[in-house]
Amino acid sequence: MSKTCCNFLGLRSNSLPPFFSSTGNSHFLRASSALNLPSATSRPFDRWIRSSLRRRVVLGGFVGVSLWMNNNNMSGNLGGKSFIASARQTNPSPVEQALNKVDWPENFPFKEEDFQRFDESSDLTFYEAPRFVTHIDDPAIAALTKYYSKVLPQSDTPGVSILDMCSSWVSHYPAGYKQERIVGMGMNEEELKRNSVLTEYIVQDLNVNPKLPFEDNSFQVITNVVSVDYLTKPLEVFKEMNRILKPGGLALMSFSNRCFFTKAISIWTSTGDADHALIVGSYFHYAGGFEPPQAVDISPNPGRSDPMFVVYSRKLPMA
Repeated sequence: MSKTCCNFLGLRSNSLPPFFSSTGNSHFLRASSALNLPSATSRPFDRWIRSSLRRRVVLGGFVGVSLWMNNNNMSGNLGGKSFIASARQTNPSPVEQALNKVDWPENFPFKEEDFQRFDESSDLTFYEAPRFVTHIDDPAIAALTKYYSKVLPQSDTPGVSILDMCSSWVSHYPAGYKQERIVGMGMNEEELKRNSVLTEYIVQDLNVNPKLPFEDNSFQVITNVVSVDYLTKPLEVFKEMNRILKPGGLALMSFSNRCFFTKAISIWTSTGDADHALIVGSYFHYAGGFEPPQAVDISPNPGRSDPMFVVYSRKLPMA
């Protein structure tokens, strides 16, 4: 990242961002909103949108994507507000509306630079030391666990296989949850060893090798908790997800507004919650073979605790 970009973001080029927040011992930044950008109501709209677009360009994106996302976002009357991460839920939630009637461009609208990161050093090095902490707060965890209890196959269902992608020492499944096969794929072996819900695990850097080491039609469910924002080759990964899911299989991508800022992709750190739903939805759409993606807002205490969102889709049944 250039010195100009660092200065614009208020960063020093030789240090990590100074505006980190913490959960346990993990230093997470609240995406977009942590930069304390003024809201659209606190200054003239034209000035606000110009600075938002400038920020997209500085971070490596291009204005066309931002405008497309803005035009397709929610009901269309929120203007540039979508560029600011919002932890305060409205009714209906903008996140839940983000994937309604999307006019998808013919081709994947993001470019290589949208998946660049502040820190392009080895992810294996970054995740070398185990972090036995949680990356979202307790209410958000409880909300995700409650959601899982409603959508995951009933515990101990014969023949069910689940892949927890980008897994760690905890998967946030319901207490006592079991299946014949629950595979964890993550970056740190010590963390994966500690995860009691897993029946097996694999250490793999998906940003180096997005090929999933499983047979076709292997899993009924794939989960991913607060990690989709780190994927630098998301289309390759989502195509692989489609390949290994059984027909009708469910993929659940959950996220909040926290992240390791230096490792999250540019397009994520420069946009807000509803845009994040649109980004993840685009991965499903352009990977092919999935039903139209949908988004749900399961935030437990809007404005008072970490928000929690899920974008999900199912693999199309075989013809």
